[in-house]
Amino acid sequence: MLNPLNLTPRQIVEELDKYIIGQQDAKRNVAIALRNRIRRMLVTSDIQKDIVPNNILLIGSTGVGKTEIARRLAKIANAPFTKVEASKFTEVGYVGRDVESMVRDLVEQSVHLVRDSKKEEVKVKAAEAVEEILLDILIPPVKGIGFGGTSHSGEGSVPSSDEELNERTRDRFREKLRKGELEDRKIEIQVKAAAPVGIGMVGNGMMDDASMAGLQEMISGMMPKKTKKRKLPISEARKVLLEEEVSKLIDFDEVKEEAIRLAENNGIIFIDEIDKIASKSGKGGGGPDVSREGVQRDLLPIVEGSSVTTKYGVIQTDHVLFIAAGAFHVSKPSDLIPELQGRFPIRVELQSLTKEDFTRILKEPKNALTKQYQALFEAEEVYLDFTDDAIEEIANLAFVINQEVENIGARRLHTVMSHLLNDFLFEVPDSIGPNSKIRITREMVQERLRSLVKNRDLSQYIL
Repeated sequence: MLNPLNLTPRQIVEELDKYIIGQQDAKRNVAIALRNRIRRMLVTSDIQKDIVPNNILLIGSTGVGKTEIARRLAKIANAPFTKVEASKFTEVGYVGRDVESMVRDLVEQSVHLVRDSKKEEVKVKAAEAVEEILLDILIPPVKGIGFGGTSHSGEGSVPSSDEELNERTRDRFREKLRKGELEDRKIEIQVKAAAPVGIGMVGNGMMDDASMAGLQEMISGMMPKKTKKRKLPISEARKVLLEEEVSKLIDFDEVKEEAIRLAENNGIIFIDEIDKIASKSGKGGGGPDVSREGVQRDLLPIVEGSSVTTKYGVIQTDHVLFIAAGAFHVSKPSDLIPELQGRFPIRVELQSLTKEDFTRILKEPKNALTKQYQALFEAEEVYLDFTDDAIEEIANLAFVINQEVENIGARRLHTVMSHLLNDFLFEVPDSIGPNSKIRITREMVQERLRSLVKNRDLSQYIL
């Protein structure tokens, strides 16, 4: 796995190239933004805290890769990442999500990242503990001896024959467990009972998700821990017990502190559809424009840098990287309030996809749509193959539909591929059995998708 701390901007772009076709300007800008975060962490002087990220505004039509660029960047950086839609937020005081919830979502993601990392560190030790628990259930130890098999009845005592037999039996079963020979045997285990769900409305009912979750957590902590018996196959019991043992070995206070630090310094928040909260007049007005401008003003302190209280602690947003995106078909970036515009100094306009881009999208990325369908067919031992001219025809058709109906970018390829291959997917495995081969040619594409070309009312194919 690549170490994000060692990645240069050029290497970051190369990683993005594996999944995203074109849009080199956008890739370069996000690569510089990511590398600048690494550079800031290496600064040793007091100026480090004053180096704030250059937030980025991505401008482009739907389906050109805005969201994918941000999502892949977060994976490369191994950083907490959350995607939100600006149109889902409402001004403070109105019913709906408040803008601070995006920061709480980011911290939640950060906690999951840190917890998963800690789990990997203690997994071996936890697995050993689970093995002993399973052995105790299968072969209970002779009273008075521990796992080592030595009697504690008196100083210098010699193990009895029962103790030796018990230890030998445990060793045999230990070997069987490790070889997976007992996976289907059912055993009874003690597990923690599920916490009660739902507390009901508190006060005026305006508590947000984080506050409600925090209250539930506090009440859960005050209540005595209950357990219940479950009868499970060893394969399932091992998973349940492993989760419990891992939880015992992890210091959750340490997880919370580390998660807050990670979110503050490495967190990325992607705000999609930011054009939907821009006032069309650019000067506010009545009706929905008032609410849109209210959301922008609520968003401003978060992006500028402020303290947000979450159930895991207080997080400072000064060094969180914000990437906003919008099509700006109706409004313009200049229609955002000036203060918010100033917090997104890097503006990148993404290019509309060409027919050649569609062809490359179908062939080159690691997760190309053709490769995804091939994997689905191979799961049932059916082998799917595309000729080069078939891929070109699919790309051409998607491009034409985008021009004649509505341009939804690369998402159009999903519609066309689904229409092309759904009949085959329906026939597998009933009529098309294992070891069959399906070859998609230009003629087949033209024949199967002829209705899309002839039908000028293509609204049924719009996603």
